Amino acid sequence: MSAQGEHVAAERNHLAFAYDLTLDEARRRSAVLEAIGDDWDPVEVLAQEDRAYAMLYSDLDDDQQRIYDDLVAAGVLPDRVAGRVAD
Repeated sequence: MSAQGEHVAAERNHLAFAYDLTLDEARRRSAVLEAIGDDWDPVEVLAQEDRAYAMLYSDLDDDQQRIYDDLVAAGVLPDRVAGRVAD
């Protein structure tokens, strides 16, 4: 049997199928929206997250600040100042 014939024979042993995930995705989205509720405010959540980061990285001693700056420069931590829009 030729190499091409062996390839075709190997494909016959596999089952190809397709599954439409549209309904599952719609169910997942509905469950997420139900779980977060009607009073969820994404703008407030982001503001709270910013305040938490500010608290986390505040009052660093000199060594901690140097390590933090190194991690930001290396791209490990995001630069909290860059990308902010002026008020």
